[in-house]
Amino acid sequence: MEIIRGLHNLSRQKQGCVATIGNFDGVHSGHQHILAQLAEKAQASQLPSIVITFEPQPQEFFVPQRSPARLTRFRDKAEVIADCGIDKLLVIHFNESFSQLSAEHFVQQILVDKLGIRYLQVGDDFQFGKGRSGSFATLLESGKEFDFDVENTPTFSLDNERVSSTCIRQALETGNMELTRQLLNRPYWMSGHIQHGAKRGRTIGFPTANVPLHRETPAVSGVFAVRLWGKDLGICKETIEHANDASRQGINGIANIGYRPTVDGQKGLLEVHLFDFKGDLYGKLVHVDFLHKIRDEMKFDSFEILKEQILKDVVEANAYFSK
Repeated sequence: MEIIRGLHNLSRQKQGCVATIGNFDGVHSGHQHILAQLAEKAQASQLPSIVITFEPQPQEFFVPQRSPARLTRFRDKAEVIADCGIDKLLVIHFNESFSQLSAEHFVQQILVDKLGIRYLQVGDDFQFGKGRSGSFATLLESGKEFDFDVENTPTFSLDNERVSSTCIRQALETGNMELTRQLLNRPYWMSGHIQHGAKRGRTIGFPTANVPLHRETPAVSGVFAVRLWGKDLGICKETIEHANDASRQGINGIANIGYRPTVDGQKGLLEVHLFDFKGDLYGKLVHVDFLHKIRDEMKFDSFEILKEQILKDVVEANAYFSK
């Protein structure tokens, strides 16, 4: 998949394209359904498929203090979108200048002049342009004027409940990792490069692989049974279609994600202690599946008490993996 970062890097798509627009945070099962349909439409019309998204997300730009925690960093989101068979990902930098672009100019300058849009798929509640003046009805009228088709994205439900990024955040907050897996059509995971830490874990017998979060607020926190994998380790993930396969390869372990209240309580970090693994992970790009929540993050009065709790956490994690 080609990633186009910024409108200034977007060359005119002379042959046209089929496209969809959205945040696609989490790229959950509903998003995957939309993207699969878009890929099929692209193949049938022999045109490239393009996903248009924004960085930062509009809500993060307008009301950062009230913006919900992201489910996925951009890199992770792009990886899952690519797995859905999409040809190109257009990332529009959402800034003050772009926020002032009128709905009419968005359609004319971006959709028509740059993309040569032939087919557009968006939600019927989609709003765009300065002051959110553009709507699904606006796009329908524009489609008639500029000769492109517009369809609304179908609602995707699980057990008669609409799948959304919000309900995934709620599932993560309550530690319901099985529901999270169902909503995402895969385990919830994060990726990052292993970095050197203070190596305090070694002093109590639990060395950890440290992954910086690079986000203001993680969507999960606490202690989890996890599975670590990554191409750098020769452990490759399967495609989305096989994401629920129990034979998934990886290295089992436990992880703490949060702000380490016993240590410094400041910088967010994902710390993974791996079972039965010896090797050098520093600098490696890894993915961490969150499979089962063991407990919330806690502050302990001493490292000795922390060690006793970690021993209990390891027992629970091994019990989970032995099921």
